[in-house]
Amino acid sequence: MIVFLIAFVFASCNRNPLKIDVSDVKVNLTYKNYEADLFEAKGSLEEEIPILQEKYGRFFELFNLHMIGVGMPDDDGFYKQLESFLSDTMIVNLKEQVDQRINKNELEQEFIEAFKHYRYYFPNKVVPGIYTCVSGLNQSIVLADSLIGVSLDKYLGADFDYYPRLGIPAYKIRNMHQQKIVSDAMYFWATTEYPINLKASKVIESMIYQGSMYYFVEAMQPELTDSLNIGFTENQLEFCQNSEANMWNYMAEQNLLFSTNRMDIKRYVDDGPYVSVFSTESPGRVGAWLGWQIVRSYMKNNPEVTLKQLMENQDYLSILNQSGYQPD
Repeated sequence: MIVFLIAFVFASCNRNPLKIDVSDVKVNLTYKNYEADLFEAKGSLEEEIPILQEKYGRFFELFNLHMIGVGMPDDDGFYKQLESFLSDTMIVNLKEQVDQRINKNELEQEFIEAFKHYRYYFPNKVVPGIYTCVSGLNQSIVLADSLIGVSLDKYLGADFDYYPRLGIPAYKIRNMHQQKIVSDAMYFWATTEYPINLKASKVIESMIYQGSMYYFVEAMQPELTDSLNIGFTENQLEFCQNSEANMWNYMAEQNLLFSTNRMDIKRYVDDGPYVSVFSTESPGRVGAWLGWQIVRSYMKNNPEVTLKQLMENQDYLSILNQSGYQPD
């Protein structure tokens, strides 16, 4: 009996509190594949475009004005430019590759599951519509009021030969696959719903802000591995786990945590191939990963704090002070 109780307590302490049952949560998600409708309209654009404009509304404007830059139907040359876009050899190939490589039904279900969690934690928030497209390798994720646009051609897999030929760095290419779509979308949605405090200027503040974004994604996709969430390889994640205390102590001893030098934020928090002072085995964004561990420690040691309260808290130093974070 004693052994059983010890095992039960141990299991309870190690249970992920973010793994919740959302089977009864109802969410009506708008999920539309613009690329399918647009390419079907090819050849009769002047007849079909008004229908697409009505069906897709704000996303139609966002796509044409900001993603592919052809303007709007009332603009001179719109139809000629759009026809040229749809006939371009690269665009046609990208559309074919999207149809072959992206499982759109699976993607829709992943979005539904993520937004069930979103509705659970934020019942009064608007659930954005999801609109997929082929943008010609422009922005991966675009956001507007109540919508998320996803360029599926930016997620065709690390083996897709266009990416290196276009000069995209290898550390970015490894995250250009379908398993990253939902986590990227949820991450960027969180940054618009909960932008960083404009007064935050210290490295540690950027670290903790980024950490809260990754914690948000973790809450939306609790089954997602840490490596997929933050976009590290398994070896890079292992490096961070094994070097956590050394990296934290180095940043503290070098007075980097409270630095307001923008280059320090860029070096330790922003994306990149690696952080040179921690060796080429390290990933970029080690500061963001450390910030994530601080936020995890804060939420573990303050169980009364809700996810909503965490996301609304812009006093990042108070999160640090109340986190009890002390890596071994």
